[in-house]
Amino acid sequence: MRIPFEQLKAEFNRVLISLDFPIDKADICSHVFAENSRDGVYTHGLNRFPTFVRYIKQGVIKAQNEPTLVNAFGAIEQWDGNLGAGIINARFCMDRAISLAAANGIGCVAIKNTNHWMRGGTYGWQAAEAGYIGINFTNTVANVAPWGGTTPTLGNNPLVISVPRKAGHVVLDMAISQYSFGKMLQYESYSEQLPVPGGYDKDGNLSTDPTAIMASKRVLPIGFWKGSGLTLVLDLLATVLSQGRSTKQISDQSTESGVSQVFIAIKPQDSQQTDDLIEEILNFAKSSERVDANKPISYPGENTLKTRNKNISEGVLVDEKIWEEVKAL
Repeated sequence: MRIPFEQLKAEFNRVLISLDFPIDKADICSHVFAENSRDGVYTHGLNRFPTFVRYIKQGVIKAQNEPTLVNAFGAIEQWDGNLGAGIINARFCMDRAISLAAANGIGCVAIKNTNHWMRGGTYGWQAAEAGYIGINFTNTVANVAPWGGTTPTLGNNPLVISVPRKAGHVVLDMAISQYSFGKMLQYESYSEQLPVPGGYDKDGNLSTDPTAIMASKRVLPIGFWKGSGLTLVLDLLATVLSQGRSTKQISDQSTESGVSQVFIAIKPQDSQQTDDLIEEILNFAKSSERVDANKPISYPGENTLKTRNKNISEGVLVDEKIWEEVKAL
């Protein structure tokens, strides 16, 4: 089922306004949720919206609250999100990082006590659209077992890196597990197997069955031990730089809230040489002999742009059951 982007956004906005969400914040959040589905990240667009609403009703997300400055030193700032909406806090922090980078060449903003930012790539695109390199990451509740372990003690801490480019920004947005939980839920809802193993079943065997993997709670870190190490240091950086909660402290709570995040913006040299270097790197990567002649090699973000254009012209693809659920809210 496909519906127009503006209709999707309007429905999100209607629900948020009915929950006494501030009008300006409701507009921003509804736009981001609609953009996420438009860009093909359905797991953090329409599919995630009912959970967002539930957290508002439960008081986990405090819609009226604004971030407050805790510390500022040079090109680095620390903020407290005061449990406000994660989307609002994240957009604000990337804007602050960009402002600091405009003055210093680089800006780093760390925020504690905030909520889920939905699609991390949103803020990578935000930086790239402003002409800045962006790096952002967050910690999460423990849902990844460390390499050599069987119980989750690490967060599936996503990492986003974006590079502005005139012909289409390069935006890497990745979870530290081979598949995010949202993606596995999507495969499960369609009764499909994962294309490659994404974790272990209850007997410790690598599996492509999303249901078995989620039941065992043993998702596969990217690069095996390397992914395990990467997600650990992302938690360290987010916690230390923000002076906020760690994955361990977040996991001690009943809900995933009060997370720690970091937003970095870097001002690249604006020159033809920079443009030429970017194109050289991308063209060289694409020059590899293909496994399948009918499947082109893509840079991070390229398929997002293709999906975006398709969903704009044909309507945004939605899960009909979840769409009806949202309309009933």
